[in-house]
Amino acid sequence: MTRLSGHILTLDGFVAGDIEFATAGPNRGRITRISGAPVSEPVARNSILPLILPGFIDLHVHGGDGRDIMEGGDAAHKIAGLHARNGTTALLATTMTAPAADLRAAFAAVAPLCGGAGGGGARVLGMHLEGPYISPDMLGAQPDFARAMELEELDRLNALAPVRLITLAPEIPANMAAIEILCAAGYRVQIGHSNGSYEDGISAMGKGASSFAHLFNAMSGMHHRQPGMVGAALAGARFAEIIPDLLRVHPGAIRVALRAIPCLYCVTDSTAAAGMPDGEYRLGRHTVTKCLGGVRLADGTLAGSTLTMIEALQNLIGFLGLDLLDASRRVSTYAADFLGLSERGRLVAGAWADAVVLDRDLELLDVFVEGVTIDHPHAG
Repeated sequence: MTRLSGHILTLDGFVAGDIEFATAGPNRGRITRISGAPVSEPVARNSILPLILPGFIDLHVHGGDGRDIMEGGDAAHKIAGLHARNGTTALLATTMTAPAADLRAAFAAVAPLCGGAGGGGARVLGMHLEGPYISPDMLGAQPDFARAMELEELDRLNALAPVRLITLAPEIPANMAAIEILCAAGYRVQIGHSNGSYEDGISAMGKGASSFAHLFNAMSGMHHRQPGMVGAALAGARFAEIIPDLLRVHPGAIRVALRAIPCLYCVTDSTAAAGMPDGEYRLGRHTVTKCLGGVRLADGTLAGSTLTMIEALQNLIGFLGLDLLDASRRVSTYAADFLGLSERGRLVAGAWADAVVLDRDLELLDVFVEGVTIDHPHAG
């Protein structure tokens, strides 16, 4: 058994006390007990005792530590390690729009990590298929291999590694027609890389699409006579991704989304450049350059990010003024809720023992993935 003492963030707020993880037996890797007395957030934040929060969950990870999901090999293992050292305890390995053979190779490489702990890294929950079923008019930094939904191709990929999330452009007729089929089969579907209209977005949500990929980025913007995909998200979405690196989205736009979308949750959209010095890196079939805190294609197009989830939490609190309970939900609980994962994203008896330990300056002291500590948290 592992016991941690500090200020523990439960779903109802902080308690000052102990949290215990089982290290053996049938409950191995799970929280067995939380005990303590309720305390206010200001008391917890000002104490010398550590803060214990749910581990971060990132549903949009392309890379890190110099590696890219699409390159295959041991890249996913290295990426999971980098993100675990920065507080992420569970993630979705995210692909780029690519030819079918490239996708199959990437899926086959990630498959061994799905369904098992990553051996010193974040748990890989499955795959986020970001494309190829997107709009060729809204590629963003995606390579130009967009195509309409092919259910047979999706079945073949899912047989290699579990697809947990599909991003698509609903204005493409085959994509719109597939949404109900995909949702009935258990896939989570979100709207992204879309040049569709407001009406397209509302219709897609009516068919079961339930989130928006990196809100504001690579989607038709909002105008008062043409609300676009952004308008559909702000008007009707319960869930949506946001990248709070303060570069991809202006803080003012994030504040708008926070008021409109109840379960807005953070993702990094991280690339191989995360945790690395300035220079050139791979992103699918593209070469991208990290410089001045951003990642760009040769033409200047923003291409993913270098964000980590600990930085996302710090930005939500330090730049956007959220309290710690709200910010924690947006880097953990809401993403788990979106995927239907009741045993992650919260500190409660019976849940997986995924936790981050922070000091009062919100710097990482320790990270636990299913009860096992990660060496050297926040180590690049």
